Amino acid sequence: MIELSLARALPPRSRVLCLGAHPDDLEIGCGGTLLMLLEQHRGIGVTWVVLSGTPARAGEAVESARALLASVQDKEIIVKDFRDGFFPYDGVGLKEAFEEIKTRVAPDVIFTHHRRDLHQDHRLVADLTWQTFRNHLILEYEVPKYDGDLGAPNVFVPLPEPVCRRKIAHILASFPSQSGRRWFKEEVFAALLRLRGLESNAPSDHAEAFYVRKLRLTSTA
Repeated sequence: MIELSLARALPPRSRVLCLGAHPDDLEIGCGGTLLMLLEQHRGIGVTWVVLSGTPARAGEAVESARALLASVQDKEIIVKDFRDGFFPYDGVGLKEAFEEIKTRVAPDVIFTHHRRDLHQDHRLVADLTWQTFRNHLILEYEVPKYDGDLGAPNVFVPLPEPVCRRKIAHILASFPSQSGRRWFKEEVFAALLRLRGLESNAPSDHAEAFYVRKLRLTSTA
């Protein structure tokens, strides 16, 4: 297994673009990795984009992002109001939104949904990410759901157990509108972190996992 440090690989004044279809997607999919990255790379800037949010859920999304990114001085939080579940039918508007985002940020790394995610909104966000940002490092995160679409990711980020606890506590506290949903449980989030930690032989036994389709390595020769 090859081990690479994302924090060390990024330039000093790096920009991270975080793309989520719905409030809580980013926190669930890559919240722990972001917490680690922000601790290890103090000069980082973040553009945080959530594409769907009713007025109530948009408020949750903004407050969650502010709390998660509290240590980041250079940050932009964007919450759009595309209709949940209807992304494929709002394709023109979403495409225009991505083109507008491209004019605002030149990211060094992008977190987005997995292209084979069975949720139609997630899948379209992934496709538009690849259409819009064609020469970037893109890490596709996973979100557990009823569809049963967990696959075999090829990149793992080991997470210390305290970071995992912090991530889960943040999710549960930040999105009370989801508390009645059967999937929105501490046990679900903890189980996936433990499973990916097992698969990657993480020293802490916990990890987040990603799909990376293109990775360019530079030669030192």
